[in-house]
Amino acid sequence: MNDNSRRVYDSVLGLLSNVDNPTPMVQLSRLVPFRHTKVYAKLEWYNPFGAVKDRVAWNMVRDAEDSGRISSSQKLVEPTSGNTGLALAMVSNAKGYTLTTPLSNQIPLEKRTVLRLAGVDVVELEDSLCPAPGAPEGAIAKANEIANQPEFEMLNQYANGSNPEAHYRTTGPEVWHQTAGLVTHFVAGLGTCGTINGSGRFLKEQNPDVAIIGVYPPAGHDVPGVRSLEQLSQTEFFTPDEYDGLTEVGNEVAFEMCQRINQEESLTAGPSSGMALAGALAAIPDEPGNVVVVIFPDSIFKYSSSVLNNVAGLGAAPPSGTKREQLLDSMIENARANPDLVMDVDAAHNFWHEEQPLVIDVREPGAHSQRHIPGAINMPLDELPVLAEFLPEKRDAPLLSVCERGNLSLSGVLFLKSLGYQNVRSITGGTEAWDEQGFTIASN
Repeated sequence: MNDNSRRVYDSVLGLLSNVDNPTPMVQLSRLVPFRHTKVYAKLEWYNPFGAVKDRVAWNMVRDAEDSGRISSSQKLVEPTSGNTGLALAMVSNAKGYTLTTPLSNQIPLEKRTVLRLAGVDVVELEDSLCPAPGAPEGAIAKANEIANQPEFEMLNQYANGSNPEAHYRTTGPEVWHQTAGLVTHFVAGLGTCGTINGSGRFLKEQNPDVAIIGVYPPAGHDVPGVRSLEQLSQTEFFTPDEYDGLTEVGNEVAFEMCQRINQEESLTAGPSSGMALAGALAAIPDEPGNVVVVIFPDSIFKYSSSVLNNVAGLGAAPPSGTKREQLLDSMIENARANPDLVMDVDAAHNFWHEEQPLVIDVREPGAHSQRHIPGAINMPLDELPVLAEFLPEKRDAPLLSVCERGNLSLSGVLFLKSLGYQNVRSITGGTEAWDEQGFTIASN
């Protein structure tokens, strides 16, 4: 029998959060600039599998069982940015299911490794950091393809009402109880929007004056688990008319606040926590009676590689692979910062119109056929040495190298430069940025 008072449980599933067993809230004191407003962090890494998504995973599985959608020995598939995958993996292990997770290869290595350790069949794809439901390729499209097989079931956190319902049933009631009904502002980062929608709905039912505030990053960010405004427009649970405010927080500010939370408040919070808190401090005034609750979705331990890429002064990333591989990585990073080798999507669009360059799409054929810049020729990166004979003879011919998000295309630029091409660029943000800007897109 589960006993919260003694913290003794029949199984790990007994640790799942609810109003009788809530995740803790801690008042922030050192980095909050307010005199009157009280700010509390709700520490969601105290969920049994380490993140706010534990609530969603459990509720989706429970509802699927209750409705008869899944039964024993079921194979599950779910596109994920990491935390939902790990939570579903652990719930599946406890319940006897198997799990396949298509995900972006931009997700921190730590998360991908832990998923595999938990027994998940991880399918890595060149996709955006957090899967976009409207994208014609990538993690969600791959999950839908797998889910078409009769032995698989996709719970689909992006459209499953059990996602926000999990927070309506647990997170919202916990916040209300823990603040004794005094909460005035609830702040959450925006990913699937299940947390803000479910919690916000419950809190508004208790007191319509509670302000619900969403925080999001800009396009091209490096904060795992959250979505830019462009991607949020494709998410079913993004309902901005129901929120009292939306705040954008830049990548640098999010990681700086993450560092300060760890150093000044002694809380092991991850980057999305830094983003959410920075948004709260920017959006909420310092007034007597304000009680602010900010969701801190998970801890820092899954994000060391992201932190090394975004926080100065922490030392170089640990060496990996051979010295030759390290040299190539260094060359790619140097290329990324070289204005002679990269251009932003607007400049690339002007270049495309004015110079009519040959656009070389270095993605795999399937991704290229779904969505590409008009006139682009598909020359996958691994096949570039073989296909080089089809490139222009003139070494001053204008060339654009493009991939999905501007990562693989940098390697394409280096290869083309090695062949002597002088006027070659990579598009920062790649095909995804081109599409998000509303520029012309073709498909086969």
